[in-house]
Amino acid sequence: MRLIKTLAPAAAIAGLSLVLPALVHSGPRPSLALAPAAAATPGGAGVWTWPLVPPVGASRPVVVRGFEPPAERWRSGHRGVDLLGGGGQEVVAAGAGVVSFAGSLFGRGVVAVEHGGGRGGLRTTYEPVDPVVRVGERVRGGQVIGHLVGSGVSHCAPRVCLHWGLVRGVGHGVRYLDPGVLVGRGVVRLLPVWGVG
Repeated sequence: MRLIKTLAPAAAIAGLSLVLPALVHSGPRPSLALAPAAAATPGGAGVWTWPLVPPVGASRPVVVRGFEPPAERWRSGHRGVDLLGGGGQEVVAAGAGVVSFAGSLFGRGVVAVEHGGGRGGLRTTYEPVDPVVRVGERVRGGQVIGHLVGSGVSHCAPRVCLHWGLVRGVGHGVRYLDPGVLVGRGVVRLLPVWGVG
């Protein structure tokens, strides 16, 4: 019995290692091979929208904290964008895709949507969210995927905000990117093409 109690935490940690690569940064790789669309309305494939409805009279939600990639993959940084919102506010998919995760992770509701491309494709993440979608469900850009969870679980406390992330790849190949590029707001960096003369 003591052995089971000793091994249970290790098994839980090992199980989390299968889920965490979707939410853990493994280095800044800012290249993004898609054209950002300054879409402010929901749409289908290829059209991107903010995951929160902007305040009245605004063209975009209020950005509380922007994308701040660390210099090294293991260092601290901010691997997404925090958008000011309100408890219970609708959270929408930024683009069309398939829900790959909808549930609780470390006590926070999280939704992840795959946007095609297989193992090297894009995935957007949203937290803290009370999901209204299920894993495997196809969603349209602008479709409600959950509701923003109020204060108490927000890392923006006492304010309520949505942490919106953009990921390319899986496992050790995961690269976090600035989700703002999807809606024409992020910093685009051009990288050299080696071996081209």
